[in-house]
Amino acid sequence: MSKAVRSWLSVLVLALPLVLFGAPARAAAVGYVRLAHLSPDTPAVDVYLSSVAGGAPRKFPAVGYGTVSTYLPLDTGTYSVAMRNVGAAESSQPVLSTSVTVTAGGAYTVAGVGRFADLGLRVITDDLALPSAGKAKVRVVNASVRAPQLDVSVATTGATIATGAAFATTTDYREVEPGKWPLKLQPSGSTTATEVAANCAAGGVYSVLVLDGKNGGLTVEVRVDARAGAQVPLGGVDTGAGGTAPFPWAATTAIVLVSVLVAGGALMAMRRRSSVRIGGRQDL
Repeated sequence: MSKAVRSWLSVLVLALPLVLFGAPARAAAVGYVRLAHLSPDTPAVDVYLSSVAGGAPRKFPAVGYGTVSTYLPLDTGTYSVAMRNVGAAESSQPVLSTSVTVTAGGAYTVAGVGRFADLGLRVITDDLALPSAGKAKVRVVNASVRAPQLDVSVATTGATIATGAAFATTTDYREVEPGKWPLKLQPSGSTTATEVAANCAAGGVYSVLVLDGKNGGLTVEVRVDARAGAQVPLGGVDTGAGGTAPFPWAATTAIVLVSVLVAGGALMAMRRRSSVRIGGRQDL
């Protein structure tokens, strides 16, 4: 075997680990689920989240009205959500239960909604795509029995966010001008309105949660569902590719292999050229 061939093989052997092991492993596909108690006259409950594939359930004790959890990253698959009376045994019959199928990159809110007499669990698919440049995206979650139908707008501009949002329903997201402005909440057909401060930054996705106030009237919580460049912690999911983005392993491997072959070929050509020049006494 010639020195040129041996040199080319050495390059190939040294490069193989980069080809085979240099690409990072693809992160497991995940989706996101958060849990909410939005029934005004329903007492606190213990909430259980478990995968139908098996494993120990997660327990969230004494979840009360108005509570909305952060998003929980979950492997793709189907999960059971069950509500039980506070302190009831895990083996006891749940007050309510439902299932949610988690897809890669999907986000869902599983909420107990309605009055206690007709309480139900609803799975809401959250659209966390970022708004247009320079805009914010807002929706309304009406969890107040004091406003069976609710109109929501920006008080300073009159921009409409929701019209006739019914109790125990969630509106579609709507793009608005970002900023700090007062939200105007008015039960449909009523002359009485409530104004609350809101701060919606450009590039953010928000849920306006409307609740019964403890001392009468309405109260509002503005939840961050997603924010450009943010990580998963508070109320939203990561809107960047992050570790869950598929790594282009095949393309990277092909590039590395081609580079190795080109380098090896060039090395062999240089060896041959050097041999010819030395044998023929040529100077550079």
